[in-house]
Order: sequence, then structure tokens, then C-alpha cells
Amino acid sequence: MKTFPPMALCLLLSFGACLQAQTDSVLRVVNRLRAPGGACAAKASSLVPQAALDAAASRLAQRAALEAALQSAGYRASQAQVITVSGPGLRAGLEALLAKRFCAQVGKKELSDIGVFETRNQLWIVLAEPFSPRMDLTRQQVAERMLVLVNQARAVPRRCGDKAFAAAPALAWDATLEKVAAQHASDMATNDYFSHTGHDGSTPAQRVARAGYRWRMTGENIAAGQLSPEAAVEGWIKSPGHCENLMNGGYTEMGVAAAVNSASKMGLYWVQEFGTPR
Repeated sequence: MKTFPPMALCLLLSFGACLQAQTDSVLRVVNRLRAPGGACAAKASSLVPQAALDAAASRLAQRAALEAALQSAGYRASQAQVITVSGPGLRAGLEALLAKRFCAQVGKKELSDIGVFETRNQLWIVLAEPFSPRMDLTRQQVAERMLVLVNQARAVPRRCGDKAFAAAPALAWDATLEKVAAQHASDMATNDYFSHTGHDGSTPAQRVARAGYRWRMTGENIAAGQLSPEAAVEGWIKSPGHCENLMNGGYTEMGVAAAVNSASKMGLYWVQEFGTPR
């Protein structure tokens, strides 16, 4: 019986069937490494083959950048890892090679999907976590956690860019400011934008006043893409302007809210309203 090398065999099959055959074989190897008792000691769930990631791997083989490859394949990822291996006899030593050099990527528990593309002596493996932003905390849990994190940050002196700030008094939670934050977060998520200017053209101060909060001072922080209160606060601390708001000792109250829309560009939006009543 005549035998064919992998790429020659692909020419005899439909392209889709060839990609499926490649993925199935590599999938078994990678999932053995991830499984309890596997060489990567990951105890991770089995990966699921995705045709879109096969297509992305094919684009990588054509020297496309990862982001462009995923976009052209129609796959939106929260994170993705690429493993490229090459050399003769690739399949025979694949499991040992992945176990020796790529367990950090293979064993990431957050990754759930896989795509593969193979030429005669080179293999591209794409591992990914699909973009699926979600908020696992209730409104009350968000409020409680945010108040703790923000007041912890204010409790110590810090620099915000080139400005030094002393420790600031703790803030109190205000339900009206929370309502304003929730409305703006929802507006950004629903209308897929990221700005202090509302979809109706409103400013933060106008939205706070419109809600009936009579303010002497007010300010706003926004963030997008962070999946936890911790990540949102960390981002604000690292951004000089947001950090200045957070450390401003003139504020006495705050409210924070988040909104999710997986169809939007950033997925999850955070708004923090500061205020000092008259």
C-alpha cells in the first residue's frame, strides 16, 4: 500500500476534513497532558476543538499576527496561546516535546478551546479562552468589595503620576451615586462606547445633579475590560488622573457599579462616582 506524508494526504482530502484530522490527533495528545495524571500535572478540563481556531492557526502559518488571525477567523478571545513546533518526525515525539517545553501553555486551566494547522514539518497549535465577560458578584457584593478596596487604597500615601498624595479619609457609600454609576455603566455597555460623555451628551456632573444629588464636589472614574473589582481599582491606581480622583481627600462619598454586554467591544464596564454633598 502506498503511503503519503501528512501534507500529501491533505491534498487527497477536503481541506476541512484534513484540518479536522489534524486537530483530532493533536487534541488527544494535548488533552492527555492536561488530564489528571498527565505529564503536565495540570488537572485541567479537556480542550474542545474549534474550526475557527483551526482557521486562525492556518493564518498564523501564513505569517499573520495572532490578533489578526483570530479576527479573520471570527474568534473573539479573552486570551490565547500559540505553540509552534517544527522538525522531522514531528508527530512521533510531539507528546514528549510538549511536556518538556510547553506545559505552561498546555496546562493553563482557563483555556478551553484548541485549533491546529500542520504542514509536513511544522505544527501550529492555538489554545484559547473565548471572550465571555461575566459578573459573578451581586450588586451588593460589588458595592461592599469596592468600598473596601477603595478605602484601603486611600488609607496610605501614594504618588499619582508626578503628584504626591497623603492618606485620605475613608469614603462612605451613597445609593444615589451608585444609581448614577449604574446608569452610565449600562449606557456604555448597551451602546458600546467608553467615555465620560454620556450617549445623550451629558457630563458626569450633569448626571449626578440630574439624579438629585446636591454636590459641592463631584468626579468620575471609568474602566472597561477588567473582570473583577480588584482589577478595576488596580487600573485606576495606575492611571494618574483616575488615581488623583481616588486619592482626593475632598471627597466624602462614592458609588460604583458595573455592566456587562458580551457583544460590546470591552464586554464589562465600570463606573465610580465621587461626591461631597453641600
